[in-house]
Amino acid sequence: MHTRAPYTRPTVQRLSQGPVNPFRHGASPACSEIDGVTVADLVKQHGSPLFVYSENTLRSLYRNAHRAFTRRYEDVQFAWSYKTNHLNAICRVFHQEGSIAEVVSGFEYEKARHNGIPGNQIIFNGPHKEKADLERAISEGAMIQVDNMDELLVLADMAKGRREALPIALRVHISTGGHVVWSKFGFNGDDGEVQQIIRRIIAIPQLRLIGLHTHIGTFILDPEWYQIATRKLVGLALEAEAMGAGPITYLNLGGGFASMARLHYQYLPPEQVTPAVDRYAEAICDTITGMWPANRPLPRLYLETGRALVDDAGYLIASVVAVKRKSIHDPLQAALVAYGKNSAPLVAHGSQNALVLDAGINLLYTTTWYQPRIFPVKPCLDAPVPTTVYGCLCMNIDVIREEAPLPNLNTGDQVVIHPVGAYNQTQSMQFITYRPAAVLVGQDKRVHLIRKRENLEYVQGMEVLPAHLSGS
Repeated sequence: MHTRAPYTRPTVQRLSQGPVNPFRHGASPACSEIDGVTVADLVKQHGSPLFVYSENTLRSLYRNAHRAFTRRYEDVQFAWSYKTNHLNAICRVFHQEGSIAEVVSGFEYEKARHNGIPGNQIIFNGPHKEKADLERAISEGAMIQVDNMDELLVLADMAKGRREALPIALRVHISTGGHVVWSKFGFNGDDGEVQQIIRRIIAIPQLRLIGLHTHIGTFILDPEWYQIATRKLVGLALEAEAMGAGPITYLNLGGGFASMARLHYQYLPPEQVTPAVDRYAEAICDTITGMWPANRPLPRLYLETGRALVDDAGYLIASVVAVKRKSIHDPLQAALVAYGKNSAPLVAHGSQNALVLDAGINLLYTTTWYQPRIFPVKPCLDAPVPTTVYGCLCMNIDVIREEAPLPNLNTGDQVVIHPVGAYNQTQSMQFITYRPAAVLVGQDKRVHLIRKRENLEYVQGMEVLPAHLSGS
């Protein structure tokens, strides 16, 4: 027989929350050294701001990614993406590890050749290739990824008179259903355009299609998108062969793997969001092996690795040059006032800490999309508080972080910004100030200068002054 439990009168119990967690905005640990070299010594020797790269991290990231792919696929070749970071020392580390070169311009092609990479180990990509650069690439046996019909016709004309047909690959843009299609690059792989181009190539005896290439985007956080893109690319390769092209001897899946950077809209930390490189490898390699005919050798797999191999190896040391307070306004009211939708005066409802650094967005272009971590160099017991970090440029948009968890800092203190190894070096500019030096901390903890700090002579070296303006 079921017995009803006795009635218990409800009560209200006071709960003690205890002290507020001072680290609720995220801990801000100090970064006093990089690979065993103190930040103080780096600044003393090379000044501030200063780009610093870790050779240990570069090699470790490369080996981890290469191992993830080669244990799943028998013929993999990495091609270092020069646009991601074209400092010769960085490129040569990856070339020592076994990477060939992937370039997107004549300038990068020359850098790769200067770094000892033969033409037949260069993947030549990009929407604009100068005719002279194409002629050189053809003569040196580079792997040309054709981007558009105009380029295809130029190559067909250049190939006239050759004893053998010129081998080429096509760049294809593909929809995965989850990302914005980079339709600027290559031919459409979803609406029949690629098949039309393949028919054109088959009709041009001077050209021979041997490869297909796709690069679905950058900072891809969902490996399943690579599975979809790979499935479509393999399908196009097999279809091209059935049409009479080929044989297709290689597939190029580009790059776009995420680093440990954090996107502006990203709620969870990178440690919980960024996929392990094994997941990208599984999505790509298993799809090819599962679809490719069993009686055929697998095609070579090229990967244009960039961000995921260098971003986490790069740091920027900067110094605090001013300490301020920033007024806080209601964002909706501020937007209405800015667009003339509200004539009421804009009233601040508080303030927060703000800093000005000696480095700005001219050096950290990628802060447009990512929130780098900012570490104080000196350990501090103060609880971190939301702090706006400004750069040194005479521009209101020069904001490195709207809110970074930092302790109270003073003028002259240094901070370390990380990760910044991808694209910032190649996209930096001399807006009102010189670009800083860059150093590589070697595996033996020796510090190597790999790019000198700029000066007026360097910046003005290419200027030409008309005679009538040459007086005092």
